[in-house]
Amino acid sequence: MHNRWIVLIAGLIMQTILGGIYAWSTLTPWLAESYGISNGESGFVFGLSIAVFTLVMVYSGHLLARKGPRTPALIGALLYLAGYFLASRSHGSFPLLLLAVGVVAGSGIGFAYVVPLSVGMQWFPRQKGLITGLSVGGFGGGAIILSSVIEAGKLSGLSLDRFFLFYSLISGSLLFLASLLLSSPPAATGKKSGEMQVHQEYSEKPMLLSMLGMFSGTFAGLLLVGNLAPYALSKGLAEEMTVLSVVLFSLGNLSGRIIWGHIFDKTGYRVIPWSLLLASLFYMVLRVASGGFVFLASVFLLGFLFGSQFVLYAGYLSKTYGVAAFSKRYPLVFLSYGLAGIIAPGVGGWIADSTGSYNTAIILCLALLFVSGVILFTANRNR
Repeated sequence: MHNRWIVLIAGLIMQTILGGIYAWSTLTPWLAESYGISNGESGFVFGLSIAVFTLVMVYSGHLLARKGPRTPALIGALLYLAGYFLASRSHGSFPLLLLAVGVVAGSGIGFAYVVPLSVGMQWFPRQKGLITGLSVGGFGGGAIILSSVIEAGKLSGLSLDRFFLFYSLISGSLLFLASLLLSSPPAATGKKSGEMQVHQEYSEKPMLLSMLGMFSGTFAGLLLVGNLAPYALSKGLAEEMTVLSVVLFSLGNLSGRIIWGHIFDKTGYRVIPWSLLLASLFYMVLRVASGGFVFLASVFLLGFLFGSQFVLYAGYLSKTYGVAAFSKRYPLVFLSYGLAGIIAPGVGGWIADSTGSYNTAIILCLALLFVSGVILFTANRNR
């Protein structure tokens, strides 16, 4: 009884540290000031880390099944430490920073991410929904802490090289210690045979709809969060308000990951297209926002809608194909998130660099969300 709470706490610590990647845009002004890294280059670092994370996660799930939780978690901790340690030695070299954070640290996230989620559900089989929400919520909320740490480090006069060094050692050590506390419960006896039936085993339509929806929803969210700090500055917000905007997006993301699971349980598929259409509406509000309050409120709500992407499609696929097939199908849909990650933040930064404004990028998000929402709405209007 005691052990499972230790495992849960260790898993939440891991997810919170790994989720700090969503605070990356807070580093963008510091990267430009210290290294001369452009908005587009900074966005591509963030995007590559998301893409690598999702690709590695597919392999990590198989490694978890074969070797247990500690092996992939420890590999993830060491890679995460090594990635940010290498970043502290980049001295402004964009290719080295791309390798360090995008590939090495991104691989660390991919190896470690799936472990607390899977092990937590094993220890708490009767509270799978709650544990899933807490796990992905911890990942979504990690940026709240790290964005504040980044701002404090910058205001203290710490160099970016030293910041990366300290962050690598502290976060890597915490991940390593948390990994040692992870374990699987004793083998369950007598598995329940009454698992959900596979209703549409030979139909790929739910997969295709989920891929489209997740790509669109995460493309827009990652473009925004990957460029949020410089975008807020371009709107005339004070620098301290840019940190607040990242925190608010993270709070929305955190609460969305937990709350949308309950919403799906009550409504089913039909809430999915509405989540995309609502997001398109708030991107329109964000585009025309001139006051700080409207901008910040829109950022929070868009974070809340972004968080829905990580629970709605999981619930839809589990309900459609059954629990047994879920572990094989969901990682494939999750790759849409990785594809969005490698494209969206860099494209947003590139558009801003090319046009001098983020307006076109926001309109692109709005259009993509609206078209995808209409397609998903009409594809299964009777659901």
